[in-house]
Amino acid sequence: MVVRIICFLVGVTGILTVRAQDFVLQPDRFRPYITAFNEADEEIYKQLVPNDKAWEFLSQNIPLFECPDKQLEQTYYFRWWTYRKHLKQTPEGYIVTEFLPDVGWAGKYNSINCPAGHHFYEGRWLRDTSFLKQYARFWFRGGASPRSYSSWAADAISAFAQVHPDTAFLANLLPDLTNDFREWEKMRLDSTGLFWQTDDRDGMEVSVSGAYGKKNEGYRATINSYMYGNAKALSHIAKMAGNNAIEQEYNQKAVYIRKQILGKLWDDRAQFFKVIPRGLPALKQADVRELHGFTPWYFSIPEEKHAIAWSQLTDEKGFWAAYGPTSTEQRHAGFRIAYEGHECQWNGPSWPFSTTITLTSLANLLNNYNQKVMTKYDFWKLLITYSRSHQRVREDGKLVPWIDENLNPFTGDWISRTRLSTMENGSWSAKKGGRERGKDYNHSAFGDHIISGLVGIRPQAGNMLVVNPLIPDNTWDYFCLDKVSYHGKNITVLYDKTGTKYGKGSGLRVFVDGVERAFAPSLTKLTLSI
Repeated sequence: MVVRIICFLVGVTGILTVRAQDFVLQPDRFRPYITAFNEADEEIYKQLVPNDKAWEFLSQNIPLFECPDKQLEQTYYFRWWTYRKHLKQTPEGYIVTEFLPDVGWAGKYNSINCPAGHHFYEGRWLRDTSFLKQYARFWFRGGASPRSYSSWAADAISAFAQVHPDTAFLANLLPDLTNDFREWEKMRLDSTGLFWQTDDRDGMEVSVSGAYGKKNEGYRATINSYMYGNAKALSHIAKMAGNNAIEQEYNQKAVYIRKQILGKLWDDRAQFFKVIPRGLPALKQADVRELHGFTPWYFSIPEEKHAIAWSQLTDEKGFWAAYGPTSTEQRHAGFRIAYEGHECQWNGPSWPFSTTITLTSLANLLNNYNQKVMTKYDFWKLLITYSRSHQRVREDGKLVPWIDENLNPFTGDWISRTRLSTMENGSWSAKKGGRERGKDYNHSAFGDHIISGLVGIRPQAGNMLVVNPLIPDNTWDYFCLDKVSYHGKNITVLYDKTGTKYGKGSGLRVFVDGVERAFAPSLTKLTLSI
């Protein structure tokens, strides 16, 4: 039997062809999640895929996931349900938005490049590739503002192509991406050899380190790591395109940027990557650890000796809190959780944006480094904490799934929502974005943490598939990630302790187009050619 899934959206090209026997999980098993989300939702802002089309779209496009932790499972489907809300059709093609209502600081079509890297890492698991291909072109050919905020666009677009390889697509974008890099060099690279940014344009306003520098400017691990990631991606894309000169140029740039990060932003005494405030007489690091100091691991920049920094993540005087890691270490005098002043402060609250960076960085640490500071259990604990934060108690007392801007890390209250809901004459402020500005906020990721982190599908160039689950031993008796579109193949990864849950036998098993291709009796790393 061949099932042909035809996308219902006008303008979506191609037919997604799959065989029913390729899959283990039945989509209708998960439809009640979407039904419940729709029923609990106040659909204020509609874009390309409204609620009444949500299940039709999601059942055709997303990998299916099942596990014993039903709250985690619910959050997985909730975040895909919110992601599709942000798909928007414009005269320049499809884009992915950050806010659903129009906000005054956005660019063309309400686009904001700050979370675009998250959009690509998350959306790369959609079956239909046209959304992100058009979104990539929009940033550089659609009149967008690709440098309004710090960005790892080249890296993220390359990461998308590791799931859906397309050399012609990448080669076509190469001139745009190299031009973007050179513009960043003109704007933000100075004689120190480091890129600088304001905390606001890093998407992290009112930060503790930002207050130390002139005009909140600093040499930050964020933008420097992003530019390293972009340089590595450009070198890789140029190699694929057969452009040896560009390949070598950007490989050399990446080597140089890495040297600057390790040599200047690492504080050997504090054992952490820190901000150097700009405009001071000497290059002196700020006296505060901030969560974005984990960003270098997002691109696997540090050496093994730097892993000691991760001890701060699980320290309750460092970043650990009940509802998510704090943006500033709690022992610092500048740490605060404020319900006054700007509604979006990065001096203490937990931000899903940075939790996403941290989870991806931790997955890289566990996959790419030989270290003993962090374990799979630490990844698991952070992911579960992040998942549990996805909730809000409504005015009628009902607990509903929720994602918004910034969290009180000790109570789970969505700080900006609490502030904005009464900011203007006891109601929502129109100039701040209007009613429920942060509802279904698309400034982070979640599905990618399940797929490439927890279950462990590690995208590769070439025809390789690497699966390295980060689920602690003896935690679950079963799980299944199914209907994953990878390199034009349908991938299923399942674990069944007894063999009775899925009827495929016990242990960890990987299927490619319905055919078992790898097996291990326990949760371990598997590498295979597809």
